[in-house]
Amino acid sequence: MINTRFTEEFGIDHPVVQGGMQWVGRAELAAAVSSGGGLGIITALTQPTPHHLREEIARTRDLTDKPFGVNLTILPSITPPPYDEYRRAIVESGVKIVETAGSNPAAHMEYFAAHGVKVIHKCTSVRHALKAQDVGVHAVSIDGFECAGHPGEDDIPGLVLIPAAANQLDIPMIASGGFADGRGLAAALALGAHGINMGTRFLCTQESPIHESVKQAIVDASELDTNLIFRPLRNTARVAKNAVSDEVVKILAAGGEFSDVRELVAGARGRGVYETGDTDAGIWTVGMVQGLIHDVPTAGEVIRRIVDEAEKRIESLSGLLAAPMPA
Repeated sequence: MINTRFTEEFGIDHPVVQGGMQWVGRAELAAAVSSGGGLGIITALTQPTPHHLREEIARTRDLTDKPFGVNLTILPSITPPPYDEYRRAIVESGVKIVETAGSNPAAHMEYFAAHGVKVIHKCTSVRHALKAQDVGVHAVSIDGFECAGHPGEDDIPGLVLIPAAANQLDIPMIASGGFADGRGLAAALALGAHGINMGTRFLCTQESPIHESVKQAIVDASELDTNLIFRPLRNTARVAKNAVSDEVVKILAAGGEFSDVRELVAGARGRGVYETGDTDAGIWTVGMVQGLIHDVPTAGEVIRRIVDEAEKRIESLSGLLAAPMPA
């Protein structure tokens, strides 16, 4: 067993967290991760209404008696979702762990604190992690440049970002972006993290509710098969390299604006990839770590392998220490 501040404070067996992935963070996957001793996460906005979120939480509870959390991604919008209602659904359903992402979670902290909910905030920089700590979150998940989705605009990889954050934070921190095996967990712990967060690795598991063709595409891909889109718009996102993302990169590099790529990056098209298995149907999120993924095991097997390998790696490293010279 690997015990850390994160496992102790969040009541889980292993320091492994499933990322809150849009269209993917559903009951089947979250329950499998939690039953395997990690922390599974349902994605609130995958559900069309707060009522549907309540049902998904109940479905998850039917599948596992272990702790699980709900991701609430807060983004600026002309017509924002009813965040207060989603928040109330989380609390009234008895969930005690929330992962926030996107904007500053300050507006939600008083309500969560009043109901004993622990908050993990997802960050892409040390300054954002410190701000989250200041507003009272209980832990942060910090994304290095390798991650899927939005890596921020600083382009700092985990090898630098994780210890830089560890130097300044007082609350537990889990490392995200580029993790898929026990070597990564051992490295994250050595760099000062208290666990790891994985999206792409759990995307490619048997319980992941996406088409098998997408999982096979991840297995077949290398670390080179991602694109960074929206770079000129300062809203960078790492996605799978395909015909659509290649076209988006080309249009924006030539001076195009968001309106010129709006139809290409529509969320409905990305959701269609997961549902139909046509990996060129739209934009879909995946990390560079796909180059380290070579199979489609159960989520529980992923966790067991990672923890076992990390323990062996940590033990083997002690053998590198030279015996002290005799006096």
